Amino acid sequence: MAKVSFREELCKGCELCKQACPKGIIEMGSHINAMGYHPAQVTDMTKCIGCAFCAWMCPDVVITVEKEGKA
Repeated sequence: MAKVSFREELCKGCELCKQACPKGIIEMGSHINAMGYHPAQVTDMTKCIGCAFCAWMCPDVVITVEKEGKA
């Protein structure tokens, strides 16, 4: 499983990450950040495969993808 985190305060809501996600689990949040944009968020982290396509597409480097090791 993977853990995706967003630096929501820097997200401009461009939706490039949403388009890049092969699982379709990234949506724009209903809340507005300090810059006036709806930041991206993962809707179901259990479906994330850790491909990091979202992070590669982000022009502002606000996404971090970490693969969690098996215990």
